[in-house]
Amino acid sequence: MKKNKSVLLSTPYILWMVAFTLIPLGVVGYYALTDPDTGAFTWSNMTQLGTYLPVFGSSIVYSAVSALICLLLGYPVAYYIAQRGPVMQKFLYMLVMLPMCMSFLLRTLAWVGLLQDTGIINNILESLGLARIKLIRTPAAVVLGMVYNYLPYMILPLYSTILKIDHRLVEAAEDLGCTPAETFRKVTLPLSMPGIISGLTMVFVPAVSTFYISQKLGGAGTVLIGDVIERMFKQGNNANLGAALSLLLMVLVFVCTGIMNRLGGDTEEVVI
Repeated sequence: MKKNKSVLLSTPYILWMVAFTLIPLGVVGYYALTDPDTGAFTWSNMTQLGTYLPVFGSSIVYSAVSALICLLLGYPVAYYIAQRGPVMQKFLYMLVMLPMCMSFLLRTLAWVGLLQDTGIINNILESLGLARIKLIRTPAAVVLGMVYNYLPYMILPLYSTILKIDHRLVEAAEDLGCTPAETFRKVTLPLSMPGIISGLTMVFVPAVSTFYISQKLGGAGTVLIGDVIERMFKQGNNANLGAALSLLLMVLVFVCTGIMNRLGGDTEEVVI
């Protein structure tokens, strides 16, 4: 009886996954393995993927750098929020969530207005008698856009994990003579590792497939794999090759996610 009830309750989820995940993936797979002219089965789209491996490499590098920067910026913020009182925690949590209430496109366009050659930052520099500097259409601008847009995805899981750490373990480390730095290294950091892995995954996955940020903030030398796929579908160049690239990107995301989950699967022993 309980088994039948569980199956019944999970039916809407199964139908949703089939309709909006499995079927679309099947369509992408069909286009990836068929000829754009005849519709016949072919491996030609898959054999062309090697041409785009440098673009995949650039996407991985940009995403990894952005994820690491988000970790360096997000961990202190999450730790600080977790140490506050309940009322202050809610307020700071709301501030972290607030940018996510705005459209992703508008947030990126706002940085265009700040960084462009005639933008706000350069106008301020000129008013101070300083020379204008090139801020937009650079790799740094792309990384900045990724960090700004995906930083909340790092802070939220870190905050949730740090908040659940048993404070008695921290007190025990202090009672045994550990300095604050040793307590952090031996207790807080190992116990917050699941949040770190989750945050890295949540930042890396959307960053590696993004295309709007690199288009608006990057230049000719910052083309990512998301840009290539978007052009092939949107401009109608070769939807079949775009589908093949999408499949390869999906496999890449699964592999990276699996590695991160494997690294965070075993909880580290706390040794004081």
